[in-house]
Amino acid sequence: MKLVFATHNPNKLKEIQQLVPSFIELVSLDMIGCTTDIPETATTLEGNARIKADFITNTYQIPCFADDTGLIVNSLNGDPGVYSARYAGPENDANANMDKLMANLSDQKDRSAYFNTIIALNLNGKTHIFDGSIHGEIIEIKKGNNGFGYDPIFKPNGYSETFAQLPLSIKNKISHRALAFKKLITYLNSIHVK
Repeated sequence: MKLVFATHNPNKLKEIQQLVPSFIELVSLDMIGCTTDIPETATTLEGNARIKADFITNTYQIPCFADDTGLIVNSLNGDPGVYSARYAGPENDANANMDKLMANLSDQKDRSAYFNTIIALNLNGKTHIFDGSIHGEIIEIKKGNNGFGYDPIFKPNGYSETFAQLPLSIKNKISHRALAFKKLITYLNSIHVK
């Protein structure tokens, strides 16, 4: 089964390709020739995931899933949330986003936060929603070179290292995206068996 992952992000594609079962041919937006930057105009993660999946399904008539992820910081009233990728501006600059977040947290004692990923799958005329979350805290200094986004400043609960310090093999077991994706894979496996 050919399935489009609605992303231009090679890091996301690489993460997910390691989890995909063999009966799925996972392709990116670039691989289907989609160069459109699909606007994420919804006010919720689910809304943005649906917008992206619907655009690809309607334009290319291929089964598709899209995700949207937010970092929710409790002491900042849930910011950056749905605006995580563009927190410091429309450039999607990860370092600028981290710097702004750390500056906004500088006088906060509560540094607890969680990542939330929502996946919208369009398949056989229906939309299915899957989600995953992981709780942790925002540390004060960037650590590690792996991963992307806020990974160098997010330390998941139960670990002494940030997402950017953990090996991909561990991150792929515990991350918000991995947890949401496992639910997606379980669903795909269940319909493949039928």
